[in-house]
Amino acid sequence: MWLVAIGVVMVLMQLFGIGPVGSWTWADDWLMLLLPFALAVAWWTWCDATGYTRRKAMERDDQRRDARRQKAIDALGLKRDRRK
Repeated sequence: MWLVAIGVVMVLMQLFGIGPVGSWTWADDWLMLLLPFALAVAWWTWCDATGYTRRKAMERDDQRRDARRQKAIDALGLKRDRRK
């Protein structure tokens, strides 16, 4: 997501002539302007191919489940699980 945000900021800087990116010409430096978007596509492709995205989603689900379970135990007034 950060790479897409950086790419959008760079394109906006180019369009409005802000900073060093604003002095670039489209004909000469279009590759530099599109590089963050290409890197974002490469990152997402790698994440999906290696299972990184799914693994992170499963970790979030596990954390939510554990928090919900602990909240229920605390609400019942039971002792905390000593295994953790």
